Amino acid sequence: MVLGTHTSDNEPNYLMLAQVQLPLDDAEADARHYDDDHADIVSCVVIERVLVVYWRGNTISHVSDRKCSYKSFALSFFVHFHYITFEALTLSVIGLVLGDVNAKQHFLHRLILSRNHCILFLMRLKVQIVQQINHDGEVNRARYMPQNSFIIATKTVSAEVYVFDYSKHPSKPPLDGACNPDLRLKGHNSEGYGLSWSIFKEGHLLSGSDDAQICLWDITANGKNKTLDAYQIFKLLVPHGMAHSQLSIFHDGVVEDVAWHLRHEYLFGSVGDDHHLLIWDMRTPAPTKPVQSVVAHQGEVNCLAFNPFNEWVVATGSTDKTVKLFDLRKIDTSLHTFDCHKEEVFQVGWSPKNETILASCCLGRRLMVWDLSRIDQEQTPEDAEDGPPELLFIHGGHTSKISDFSWNPCEDWVLASVAEDNILQIWQMAENIYHDEDDLPSDEPAKAS
Repeated sequence: MVLGTHTSDNEPNYLMLAQVQLPLDDAEADARHYDDDHADIVSCVVIERVLVVYWRGNTISHVSDRKCSYKSFALSFFVHFHYITFEALTLSVIGLVLGDVNAKQHFLHRLILSRNHCILFLMRLKVQIVQQINHDGEVNRARYMPQNSFIIATKTVSAEVYVFDYSKHPSKPPLDGACNPDLRLKGHNSEGYGLSWSIFKEGHLLSGSDDAQICLWDITANGKNKTLDAYQIFKLLVPHGMAHSQLSIFHDGVVEDVAWHLRHEYLFGSVGDDHHLLIWDMRTPAPTKPVQSVVAHQGEVNCLAFNPFNEWVVATGSTDKTVKLFDLRKIDTSLHTFDCHKEEVFQVGWSPKNETILASCCLGRRLMVWDLSRIDQEQTPEDAEDGPPELLFIHGGHTSKISDFSWNPCEDWVLASVAEDNILQIWQMAENIYHDEDDLPSDEPAKAS
């Protein structure tokens, strides 16, 4: 796992490599093999129909008994106890649990207790930092090269993009705090966040920044030099005598994000503060001009992601609090708008395992998971209160703005998300959230996560 720090008060910043051991599918059997140095073993029950206990301070405000709605539950934390069946959780036991909790927490909480009696296990696993590399200033974004995961590019608070080969750096950083990237990429005039490696061409790196420019480097073309200039720059050029408004096909403000297409090696996309989504084709006679342009949102566009399965679909997120889908064959009109976020959307990402699953996060500390296959499905009035049918799940575990998230490329439905309060969470939805009840085996309960 690649992590980057955002420290304050002149504390040092690092590019970090971390690892965490995920529990096996047979969690009940393997949970007993984890010791205190590696994980906390937490017994829990499958959530199907639940008691929801609300309390403030030492007072239980009310108790409700309802069908579980995964869209509306934002858990503050897990209440930890071992081998307690549902029948044993009397109000007196709940009172003891609340008493322990309220020594640290004084605001409104919800304790969720299942009616299902099958005990499963959760691991609160510890993340192990295996390497720290000194970094000049905050790490705005970090991405590893698909063809060689030892190579990591970072967006910095300066105009430069750093490239590190972490196999050439010690596990502990030098005490003098010196930052020594293996390569410094030049071409930008200010910092930014957009960063994308090509999955087709090794070493081809795109970057977008606040200077309204997109830079492209090929790091394989570098010799022994420690710096490399961009071999192509995409930016707005206003010819003499031409009005600025006549060049609206270019970004005329901050380029918030860039992304290579995942099925066509010559295509990439960009979004920016000018509300536009641009599609570029490196094969065109004038590759410095986009081949498609659309006003995608009513506000600044912060992010984009191409679907890894469907070559025509791209998702965007905006400060207008929406996520939109576009079809590259008819880009003028969006396919669908997801409008459940209450704050600005900062990141979108497709599941690497499921074509119709998309995640997005916003300033409001919520990460939402969407299922496109459920768009326009019929809902009961009770379900409709929790959101549209395509809203599959809301992860509400963070208490600060989510800085970034990533799907696990190997383990299905596993995500990692990190927030501005330095909290990293690795989590997985329960199987009975994304499977219909009829699809689940009748002889065994759904797994909880």
